[in-house]
Amino acid sequence: MTELLTLSGVHTHIGRYHILQGVDAVVPQGQTTMLLGRNGAGKTTTLRTIMGLWPASSGTITLAGRRIDAMATPDIARLGVGYVPETMAVFSDLTVKENLVLAARGGPPDGERLQWIFGFFPALRKFWLSRAGALSGGQKQMLSIARAIVEPRQLLLIDEPTKGLAPAIVGALIDCFAELKRSGATILLVEQNFHAAREIGDRVLVMDNGRIVHRGDMAELTDDVALQERLLGLSLESHQ
Repeated sequence: MTELLTLSGVHTHIGRYHILQGVDAVVPQGQTTMLLGRNGAGKTTTLRTIMGLWPASSGTITLAGRRIDAMATPDIARLGVGYVPETMAVFSDLTVKENLVLAARGGPPDGERLQWIFGFFPALRKFWLSRAGALSGGQKQMLSIARAIVEPRQLLLIDEPTKGLAPAIVGALIDCFAELKRSGATILLVEQNFHAAREIGDRVLVMDNGRIVHRGDMAELTDDVALQERLLGLSLESHQ
């Protein structure tokens, strides 16, 4: 198991609040690692710290053996890290096409890659020349994810992609992530929909109070209701 991303003793302060309190985590290359935990555990802060949006107060973050904890966000992105925030960040005044053209750092989006994306998210083809701000919430989430995967990335950081979405759209997202996983992509994914987590997760990290309190195979957590209730306060079956 090759380690692509490693966090060692990472602390993050936001103002006077000490959010991450010594995070130690490994994200294996070519696998989907789920980052689970109760609300307020520090999951979003972890992703934002990796991406350089909130600087780590101490500790180290390495990507493919290279330290990135002191790097600026644009430089981290240039290393091939894609980020999908839970806020569904898109450029509202630009069209769907323009959003994807901007996200493709290597030049115009590859036509074959676009057709692959449209297979999961046909609404993006339909609204290709429409303003992103006019899309529904689910369509904006599709566009946000499409922006991150419009070209191959070394690492994808994805924060609660299924939050508030209709079941049909959730199903399309699960299919998309499963295909990304089959293609060898490395994903660190925060998710509250445990059906989705169970379907696409290879590994799992569970956070509590700014620390990783459990690490292991997703299948192990899926099969152990007592462990689920101890770590998450509920069983996966009761939280679909």
